[in-house]
Amino acid sequence: MATLERIRSKSVFLLVVIFVALLAFVLGDAITNGRNLFGSHTTVAKVGGDKIDYLEYQQKREEMNRQLEEARRQNPDQYASFDVQLLPQMAVNQLVSEKLLAEAVKKMGITTSPELLRRFMLENPQPSSEQMMIVRSLQSMNVNVTSMAQVHDVIFNPKSNNLTQAQVEPLQKAWLALEAEASQRLAEQTYISLLGGTLQANDLDKKALYNDFIELSQVQLAFRPYGQLDENEYPVSDAEINEAYAAEKGRFKVEEPTKEISFIAVNIAPSDADRAAASTLAMAAAKALRDSASTLGRDLRKEGLSIEKRVLRGNDLPGGALRNFINSAPRDSVSVVSENMRGFTVVKMGKKYTEVDSVQLNLVTVAGPTLPEKVLARLNSGLSVDSLTSAFKADSVMVQAKQWISLYDNKGKTEAIRQSQLDSLQNAGGKFIKMMSTGEGALLAQIVDRGTPKEIYEYEVVEYALHPSAQTVNAANEKLEKFLAANTTAAKVRENAAKEGYTLQTFELTQSSNAVPRMQGYNMYYPDSRQVVRWVMMDGNAGEVSKIYESKDAAQPALYVAAVNSEYDEYVPVSNTEVKKYLTDKVRRSKAGDAQLKKYQSKATDMAAVASAMGVQPQDLAQFRFASRSGVNDQKVMGQIAGSKPGKKVVLVKGDDGIYAYVVNGNSKENFKYDDATYQRQYQQLFRSDMEQMLRGAKKIENNVYKFEAGE
Repeated sequence: MATLERIRSKSVFLLVVIFVALLAFVLGDAITNGRNLFGSHTTVAKVGGDKIDYLEYQQKREEMNRQLEEARRQNPDQYASFDVQLLPQMAVNQLVSEKLLAEAVKKMGITTSPELLRRFMLENPQPSSEQMMIVRSLQSMNVNVTSMAQVHDVIFNPKSNNLTQAQVEPLQKAWLALEAEASQRLAEQTYISLLGGTLQANDLDKKALYNDFIELSQVQLAFRPYGQLDENEYPVSDAEINEAYAAEKGRFKVEEPTKEISFIAVNIAPSDADRAAASTLAMAAAKALRDSASTLGRDLRKEGLSIEKRVLRGNDLPGGALRNFINSAPRDSVSVVSENMRGFTVVKMGKKYTEVDSVQLNLVTVAGPTLPEKVLARLNSGLSVDSLTSAFKADSVMVQAKQWISLYDNKGKTEAIRQSQLDSLQNAGGKFIKMMSTGEGALLAQIVDRGTPKEIYEYEVVEYALHPSAQTVNAANEKLEKFLAANTTAAKVRENAAKEGYTLQTFELTQSSNAVPRMQGYNMYYPDSRQVVRWVMMDGNAGEVSKIYESKDAAQPALYVAAVNSEYDEYVPVSNTEVKKYLTDKVRRSKAGDAQLKKYQSKATDMAAVASAMGVQPQDLAQFRFASRSGVNDQKVMGQIAGSKPGKKVVLVKGDDGIYAYVVNGNSKENFKYDDATYQRQYQQLFRSDMEQMLRGAKKIENNVYKFEAGE
């Protein structure tokens, strides 16, 4: 019935009554967990001195949940793997942005003029969904409106439209709320436009970009990358690392309190005993299907087995062993078609027959309690559907001619038409029948054509998802508990984890961490690992080890442990593993560059000699320009080449990634006309403004969302 219901719902004659409801939020102990409603314990975040309260956050969170559900409904494949652990931080980020923008608008004194608000509310060619709800509410009162101006007139002048104040009062409140929201949004858009317009290039900026593009050099270049450097050949001392850290300390500044953790994740797989038990269940399921029809028995269902009858076209059958079995198996035969680490599938073959999978219909929607019978009689007396609108009032009938309705899709039989209705259509001998009827009207239908008959297969499928048993999970938990009992500090966990077969990962967690990431740099998280973040940020101190946390994902249970290595508020310390690795590598490459400069300097008499000594082939760069890398990755070297005058001398220079030797044979300018607008756009593309950072300025963002979200 889904297809016909959609057709019916689109009819302008059969109206759906939608009422505007006012929602009340009731806060109780379940919401606040006993927190003082007026204390800081309900503050999810702070933007400067402005607080974001739990109720405000909860409403935003629910809004995002609804948006995610709608996105999953419309694009199930795209959003199937979306991690809901992202939602809390997304909600906070949006609230922070809204607070910053609202405060900036208020500070600037930007308001929306009545004329602009009127145009937006009454003359907008695309009214909002909330405005359309008001339209449908008026239609339910038998008031037809064709524009937002009419809507406004009706709800604010009810007597002139034969309505009472009580009828329109909820709609008035809804309209005024929409006006207030629209006024704020328009003011914010004005502010954003003004702020974005502040990033403008001056004439020198634009000319510099132009010159970077048109100025060319003819360069001969040889490059030898450092590659993997021997730490014994180029040793790096702590003093050198500290000196390099001091020179680049600004690079390691953190925006919010950060804790470095060592993380153990034990992903529990089914044991040999679990797989043996599953194999026994598969045999029991096959026997049950042979002995009875469409039933498994209570004991097998309690074990987690499911049974489903499927009716599919041949082209829609799954591939592999299941398709092979269905295509060749006699009726009532049973087979375990798959059995692996994920579980098993048992199939019992049913009927095989041919059937049309689609029908073409003429559909006529007729309004009113008595008119449908008259229209039905005229149609079945020979009146064509093309003549209906001339034989009856155009606002009383709606025709949808030759509409194909699918009776099957790749998941089986659709609900487009009930079987009883399909039987009635097929038995009508080509005449129209009444498909459905209400006091408001009826839907008439006639079969025009049928699709080509397809092979249809009926079969029953039993499926079982193999999960680790409670015994397997308990065994993994006991082993991890034993390890933690012997390693009570972060240092001992780091020292001994690998010896016990545990993989140790290092992560940096902040107040804004959504969960513990599966991979650095990706929005992929360990299930239910927000609880780990909560412990780390609220309770974990440097050197401490958490208790064991357990994922609630029954399909892929996991155990988690976090050990806090260090914590820092302003800068990542030089002792941090990644920082130390970066600085050590940088110092080592610099030392290698100095050594190789000395090694090749005597060969820098001409390009062929130095390239041969470096073991590389020189390149001829006929159009080297600063506006593109032109084969040089080190920006300092690229700038040095672009700024060099022509000459025969070979210049040898160390880069961050290797040794460069180059000769500038000549400079020229490309004949390219200057266009002011082009380089204004280029400037804005190169120096895109961070709108939120501009709004934030020096305001401190305090994020406490981890205190309210744990283990979702």
